[in-house]
Amino acid sequence: MKEIVVTLPDGSNKTLQDGATVHDLAKSIGAGLARVSIAGKVNGEAVDLSAPLKNGDRVEIITEKSPEALEIIRHSTSHLMAQAVKALFPKAKVTIGPAIDNGFYYDFDVESPFGPDDLERIEAKMRELAKANLTITRQVLSKEEAVRLFKEIGEDYKVELIEDLDADSVSLYDQGGFVDLCRGPHLPSTSFCKAFKLTSIAGAYWRGDENRRMLQRIYGTAFADKKELDEYLARLEEAKRRDHRKIGRELDLFSFSDEVGAGLVIWHPKGAMLRTILEDFERKQHLKRGYDIVLGPQILKKELWERSGHYENYRENMYFTEVDGQSYGIKPMNCLSHMMIYKSQLRSYRDLPLRFFELGTVHRHERAGVLHGLLRVRGFTQDDAHIICTPEQLDAEIKGVLAFVSDVMGIFGFDYEMELSTRPEKSIGSNEDWERATNALRAALEGSGRPFEINEGDGAFYGPKIDIKLRDALDRKWQCATIQCDFTLPERFDLTYVAPDGERRRPVMVHRVILGAIERFIGVLIEHYAGNFPLWLSPVQGMVLTVTDAHIPYARSVCAALCEAGIRVQHDFRNEKLGFKIREAQLQKVPYMFVIGDKEVDTETVTPRFRDGSNLPAMKVTELIGFLEQEVKRFN
Repeated sequence: MKEIVVTLPDGSNKTLQDGATVHDLAKSIGAGLARVSIAGKVNGEAVDLSAPLKNGDRVEIITEKSPEALEIIRHSTSHLMAQAVKALFPKAKVTIGPAIDNGFYYDFDVESPFGPDDLERIEAKMRELAKANLTITRQVLSKEEAVRLFKEIGEDYKVELIEDLDADSVSLYDQGGFVDLCRGPHLPSTSFCKAFKLTSIAGAYWRGDENRRMLQRIYGTAFADKKELDEYLARLEEAKRRDHRKIGRELDLFSFSDEVGAGLVIWHPKGAMLRTILEDFERKQHLKRGYDIVLGPQILKKELWERSGHYENYRENMYFTEVDGQSYGIKPMNCLSHMMIYKSQLRSYRDLPLRFFELGTVHRHERAGVLHGLLRVRGFTQDDAHIICTPEQLDAEIKGVLAFVSDVMGIFGFDYEMELSTRPEKSIGSNEDWERATNALRAALEGSGRPFEINEGDGAFYGPKIDIKLRDALDRKWQCATIQCDFTLPERFDLTYVAPDGERRRPVMVHRVILGAIERFIGVLIEHYAGNFPLWLSPVQGMVLTVTDAHIPYARSVCAALCEAGIRVQHDFRNEKLGFKIREAQLQKVPYMFVIGDKEVDTETVTPRFRDGSNLPAMKVTELIGFLEQEVKRFN
């Protein structure tokens, strides 16, 4: 019989019979490997264990410990969930069910919404189907055959998906008679779905279109073993405890109101103070790095947005209004005003680089279904800056922004990852300009010494970008800082500078944010710190507490001295027990409590108490002020 030779990851070769599958290869290497194998990788592409091999293939066996395993496990578990739903709710129609960062989801068209009890029933059915060890098999049908099959079983959404595919054939997966459309790969059987949990229910429009039917989305997660699942569920509970919307209410930081409008934040006194602290921090950090503070208008003529390309490529995210018969766009970003500042006078190479910084409030039309507390809003403020420089200065400016990001994230205690996002399908500008911009960002990233990933096709419509994703205390990733390199808008707005030879040259523009949207960053900070802000960032830094009414006069003088020194302090002089007042201040996550009793009045001191319950020795008010100022200076 004919033989084939395949190459293993270590470079060694393995001889197999013609027609051998990935699983046959695993068995030939060892029975132990065959037992734990779940899929394969052939010439860099993930495939099922049943996939046939060809002579010359480079093959890797994927086990539960492989980096690729989790996505396969989660995707297969989403199919298991769909099978369970169909078994319990035969009239349900299935749509799509992908693996996502923290698990998976599947959308269903059902007669009535799912409830918590339904989740328990579905999960129990999933365990039953997993225990049944149903073989998962792949088959390929022509597009016409697949359409006919799904029409026969009444799965209209699958028919729509197939008809929209630009392909002659499609792959389907069958497990115990449940058939689903999917590229795969999948686990070899349902028994490999060992550790899963359904976590929540939400509504979702079909294909994200508000004009289409609202579906029921079930979220879940899955892991290779129960220990990993239990650890994740514990983190999930902690994430619920840290939810910025919950903490925001408890600390009275902000609110939303249907009367005001969805996605529009109302900042309460303590929340507004938190914003002010952050914004003052931002101004200070930018000024010491050579940025000029600028301000642009909230609305600009529609013609300007047409010229920039925003009207053609971004108008679905914009709001428009009319003044005196003239159409205006409410700005979704700040770059146009900054370019107009640049154009307001003739510029020389000696003037460059120019760094324009604006805490600019912008508005973007976000769909109601994606709004989420402070993390996704319609009106927000960006720490937006635009660096206009010569092409020769570009590398140093990008590296300067990367260093800026590193410094600031260190202050907040964030680690982060970086991605280089390249040209999207919907974009403007020449291939040459895109290549120059992408190469400039890549070179700066390589020079930074930090690892980065390539995110193909996810750049801005006018240029590639570096996306910086923070990792918080629960190891979750958040997109905040971004650096975009743009040769296109300077061309469209005819930005020039006078070069050393007297000729007019075209500058390049770097769009960048450090924290990103202030609203989003505050939401991330609340969850990162669980509301326990460091002293420098706390809206209320200390609470003066009296033991009895007799201590109020001295306590007032302490408050006055602290306020005079710039310490953000409040007081609780209520006729309540001290223990009650301390618990109230702890619930408000105030960093320090300053207790005033007989001893403090007699010695003209204050006894500081940390929010964790520990105490410092009694000290004079001047000592206390010096102590607090020293702690704040460590972060500023």
